[in-house]
Amino acid sequence: MKKTILNLCLVGGIALATVACKNENNNAETTDAQEVASANEAAVEFVVDTTNSTIEWKGEKPAGSHNGVISISEGTFTANDSLIESGSFVINMNSIEVQDLEGDDKANLENHLKGTVEGKESDFFNVKEFPKATFEITGVNEVEGNTMLRGNLTMKGETKNVEFPVNIDVDGDELELTSESFTIDRTQWGIKFMSKSVMDNLGDKFISDDITLTVKVKAKKA
Repeated sequence: MKKTILNLCLVGGIALATVACKNENNNAETTDAQEVASANEAAVEFVVDTTNSTIEWKGEKPAGSHNGVISISEGTFTANDSLIESGSFVINMNSIEVQDLEGDDKANLENHLKGTVEGKESDFFNVKEFPKATFEITGVNEVEGNTMLRGNLTMKGETKNVEFPVNIDVDGDELELTSESFTIDRTQWGIKFMSKSVMDNLGDKFISDDITLTVKVKAKKA
Protein backbone atom coordinates (compact mmCIF):
# COMPACT_ATOMS: atom_id res chain seq x y z
CA MET A 1 0.00 0.00 0.00
CA LYS A 2 2.79 2.40 0.97
CA LYS A 3 4.69 1.65 -2.22
CA THR A 4 1.56 2.14 -4.31
CA ILE A 5 0.85 5.52 -2.72
CA LEU A 6 4.39 6.76 -3.32
CA ASN A 7 4.10 5.51 -6.89
CA LEU A 8 1.00 7.58 -7.18
CA CYS A 9 0.15 8.94 -10.45
CA LEU A 10 -1.25 12.12 -9.55
CA VAL A 11 -3.94 13.72 -11.42
CA GLY A 12 -3.88 16.60 -9.18
CA GLY A 13 -6.78 18.11 -10.58
CA ILE A 14 -7.63 19.97 -13.53
CA ALA A 15 -6.23 23.60 -13.47
CA LEU A 16 -4.00 26.48 -12.16
CA ALA A 17 -3.93 29.95 -10.72
CA THR A 18 -2.60 33.21 -11.64
CA VAL A 19 0.50 32.70 -13.65
CA ALA A 20 1.76 30.09 -16.08
CA CYS A 21 2.22 30.80 -19.69
CA LYS A 22 1.97 28.63 -22.71
CA ASN A 23 5.34 27.26 -23.75
CA GLU A 24 6.98 24.45 -25.61
CA ASN A 25 5.67 22.04 -22.96
CA ASN A 26 2.07 23.06 -23.77
CA ASN A 27 1.44 24.50 -20.32
CA ALA A 28 -2.06 25.97 -20.22
CA GLU A 29 -2.09 29.72 -19.73
CA THR A 30 -3.84 30.37 -16.42
CA THR A 31 -5.35 33.49 -14.87
CA ASP A 32 -8.01 34.42 -12.36
CA ALA A 33 -11.63 33.56 -13.17
CA GLN A 34 -13.22 35.54 -16.02
CA GLU A 35 -16.74 36.40 -17.11
CA VAL A 36 -18.56 33.47 -18.71
CA ALA A 37 -19.32 33.81 -22.44
CA SER A 38 -22.89 34.21 -23.71
CA ALA A 39 -24.37 33.23 -27.08
CA ASN A 40 -26.31 35.30 -29.59
CA GLU A 41 -29.88 34.44 -30.54
CA ALA A 42 -28.86 32.72 -33.79
CA ALA A 43 -26.61 30.21 -32.06
CA VAL A 44 -27.63 26.54 -32.02
CA GLU A 45 -27.57 24.45 -28.85
CA PHE A 46 -25.73 21.12 -28.66
CA VAL A 47 -26.04 18.64 -25.78
CA VAL A 48 -22.95 16.72 -24.70
CA ASP A 49 -22.97 13.00 -25.54
CA THR A 50 -21.67 11.76 -22.21
CA THR A 51 -21.10 8.18 -23.43
CA ASN A 52 -18.57 9.44 -25.98
CA SER A 53 -16.96 12.29 -24.02
CA THR A 54 -14.03 12.02 -21.64
CA ILE A 55 -10.92 13.66 -20.23
CA GLU A 56 -7.67 11.72 -20.43
CA TRP A 57 -5.01 12.41 -17.79
CA LYS A 58 -1.39 11.51 -17.17
CA GLY A 59 0.75 12.18 -14.08
CA GLU A 60 4.46 11.61 -13.64
CA LYS A 61 7.18 11.12 -11.03
CA PRO A 62 10.87 10.24 -11.39
CA ALA A 63 10.16 6.50 -11.27
CA GLY A 64 7.45 6.52 -13.93
CA SER A 65 3.91 7.64 -14.69
CA HIS A 66 0.24 6.73 -14.43
CA ASN A 67 -2.64 7.53 -16.74
CA GLY A 68 -6.39 7.20 -16.95
CA VAL A 69 -9.68 8.90 -17.72
CA ILE A 70 -12.42 10.96 -16.04
CA SER A 71 -16.02 11.03 -17.27
CA ILE A 72 -18.06 14.05 -18.27
CA SER A 73 -21.54 13.73 -16.77
CA GLU A 74 -23.43 16.55 -18.54
CA GLY A 75 -23.00 19.71 -20.57
CA THR A 76 -24.21 21.95 -23.39
CA PHE A 77 -22.62 24.16 -26.05
CA THR A 78 -23.96 26.86 -28.32
CA ALA A 79 -22.37 27.28 -31.73
CA ASN A 80 -22.73 29.39 -34.85
CA ASP A 81 -21.39 27.76 -38.01
CA SER A 82 -18.07 26.20 -36.94
CA LEU A 83 -17.46 28.41 -33.90
CA ILE A 84 -18.45 27.62 -30.33
CA GLU A 85 -19.80 30.72 -28.61
CA SER A 86 -20.57 29.47 -25.12
CA GLY A 87 -21.05 26.35 -23.07
CA SER A 88 -20.09 24.33 -20.03
CA PHE A 89 -19.68 20.76 -18.86
CA VAL A 90 -19.59 18.88 -15.57
CA ILE A 91 -16.79 16.45 -14.67
CA ASN A 92 -17.71 13.48 -12.46
CA MET A 93 -14.81 13.24 -10.02
CA ASN A 94 -16.15 9.93 -8.67
CA SER A 95 -15.39 8.44 -12.10
CA ILE A 96 -11.60 8.81 -11.87
CA GLU A 97 -10.13 5.69 -13.45
CA VAL A 98 -6.54 4.43 -13.58
CA GLN A 99 -5.85 2.53 -16.80
CA ASP A 100 -2.22 1.40 -16.46
CA LEU A 101 -2.70 -0.74 -13.34
CA GLU A 102 -4.81 -3.78 -12.47
CA GLY A 103 -6.26 -5.46 -9.40
CA ASP A 104 -5.45 -4.10 -5.95
CA ASP A 105 -2.88 -1.60 -7.28
CA LYS A 106 -5.52 -0.05 -9.54
CA ALA A 107 -8.15 0.07 -6.78
CA ASN A 108 -5.71 1.48 -4.20
CA LEU A 109 -4.60 4.32 -6.46
CA GLU A 110 -8.14 5.18 -7.56
CA ASN A 111 -9.31 5.28 -3.94
CA HIS A 112 -6.40 7.51 -2.96
CA LEU A 113 -7.06 9.91 -5.82
CA LYS A 114 -10.75 10.06 -4.94
CA GLY A 115 -9.99 10.57 -1.25
CA THR A 116 -11.92 7.55 -0.02
CA VAL A 117 -8.96 6.30 2.03
CA GLU A 118 -9.37 7.20 5.69
CA GLY A 119 -6.97 9.93 6.73
CA LYS A 120 -6.04 10.75 3.14
CA GLU A 121 -9.26 12.44 2.02
CA SER A 122 -7.61 15.73 1.05
CA ASP A 123 -4.42 14.42 -0.57
CA PHE A 124 -6.06 14.71 -3.99
CA PHE A 125 -9.71 15.28 -4.92
CA ASN A 126 -11.83 14.52 -1.84
CA VAL A 127 -14.83 13.47 -3.92
CA LYS A 128 -17.13 13.16 -0.93
CA GLU A 129 -16.88 16.92 -0.36
CA PHE A 130 -16.26 17.88 -4.00
CA PRO A 131 -18.01 15.26 -6.19
CA LYS A 132 -17.81 17.30 -9.37
CA ALA A 133 -15.67 19.81 -11.21
CA THR A 134 -16.96 22.23 -13.86
CA PHE A 135 -15.63 23.97 -16.95
CA GLU A 136 -17.39 27.11 -18.24
CA ILE A 137 -16.33 28.70 -21.52
CA THR A 138 -15.22 32.32 -21.35
CA GLY A 139 -14.02 32.72 -24.94
CA VAL A 140 -12.71 31.19 -28.16
CA ASN A 141 -10.20 32.96 -30.37
CA GLU A 142 -7.52 32.38 -33.02
CA VAL A 143 -3.86 32.78 -32.03
CA GLU A 144 -1.19 32.29 -34.70
CA GLY A 145 -3.42 29.91 -36.63
CA ASN A 146 -4.47 27.91 -33.55
CA THR A 147 -7.95 27.87 -32.03
CA MET A 148 -7.62 28.64 -28.33
CA LEU A 149 -10.38 27.79 -25.85
CA ARG A 150 -10.60 29.71 -22.58
CA GLY A 151 -12.72 28.71 -19.62
CA ASN A 152 -13.17 28.77 -15.87
CA LEU A 153 -12.19 25.45 -14.33
CA THR A 154 -13.61 24.90 -10.86
CA MET A 155 -12.21 22.08 -8.78
CA LYS A 156 -12.04 21.49 -5.02
CA GLY A 157 -13.71 24.87 -4.49
CA GLU A 158 -11.09 26.80 -6.50
CA THR A 159 -11.82 28.51 -9.82
CA LYS A 160 -9.12 29.45 -12.32
CA ASN A 161 -9.29 30.43 -15.98
CA VAL A 162 -7.26 28.24 -18.32
CA GLU A 163 -6.54 28.53 -22.04
CA PHE A 164 -5.47 25.67 -24.30
CA PRO A 165 -5.50 24.73 -28.02
CA VAL A 166 -8.46 22.83 -29.45
CA ASN A 167 -9.89 21.54 -32.70
CA ILE A 168 -13.61 22.25 -33.17
CA ASP A 169 -15.70 20.53 -35.83
CA VAL A 170 -19.38 21.32 -36.35
CA ASP A 171 -20.92 19.00 -38.92
CA GLY A 172 -24.70 19.27 -39.25
CA ASP A 173 -26.26 17.93 -36.05
CA GLU A 174 -22.95 16.97 -34.46
CA LEU A 175 -20.21 18.93 -32.72
CA GLU A 176 -16.81 17.61 -31.74
CA LEU A 177 -14.26 19.40 -29.58
CA THR A 178 -10.84 17.82 -29.10
CA SER A 179 -8.01 19.55 -27.30
CA GLU A 180 -4.34 19.11 -27.95
CA SER A 181 -2.61 17.63 -24.92
CA PHE A 182 -1.79 20.37 -22.42
CA THR A 183 -0.52 20.56 -18.84
CA ILE A 184 -1.84 22.24 -15.74
CA ASP A 185 -0.23 22.84 -12.35
CA ARG A 186 -2.24 20.89 -9.79
CA THR A 187 -0.95 22.93 -6.83
CA GLN A 188 -2.89 25.94 -8.04
CA TRP A 189 -6.06 24.10 -7.07
CA GLY A 190 -4.68 23.22 -3.66
CA ILE A 191 -3.55 19.70 -4.62
CA LYS A 192 -0.13 19.65 -2.99
CA PHE A 193 0.49 16.02 -2.00
CA MET A 194 4.14 15.02 -2.57
CA SER A 195 4.89 18.27 -4.42
CA LYS A 196 8.52 19.37 -4.17
CA SER A 197 7.44 22.96 -4.75
CA VAL A 198 5.54 22.76 -1.45
CA MET A 199 7.28 20.07 0.62
CA ASP A 200 10.98 19.82 1.50
CA ASN A 201 13.29 16.80 1.56
CA LEU A 202 11.30 14.61 -0.81
CA GLY A 203 14.36 13.55 -2.77
CA ASP A 204 13.23 11.56 -5.80
CA LYS A 205 9.92 10.61 -4.13
CA PHE A 206 8.06 13.67 -5.37
CA ILE A 207 5.13 13.71 -7.81
CA SER A 208 5.26 16.26 -10.64
CA ASP A 209 3.06 19.33 -10.25
CA ASP A 210 2.23 19.15 -13.95
CA ILE A 211 -0.61 16.95 -15.15
CA THR A 212 -1.19 16.32 -18.84
CA LEU A 213 -4.82 16.51 -19.97
CA THR A 214 -6.62 15.83 -23.24
CA VAL A 215 -10.28 16.84 -23.51
CA LYS A 216 -12.48 14.91 -25.95
CA VAL A 217 -16.11 16.01 -26.15
CA LYS A 218 -18.86 15.09 -28.60
CA ALA A 219 -22.27 16.75 -28.66
CA LYS A 220 -25.49 16.53 -30.64
CA LYS A 221 -27.92 19.23 -31.68
CA ALA A 222 -30.67 19.64 -29.09
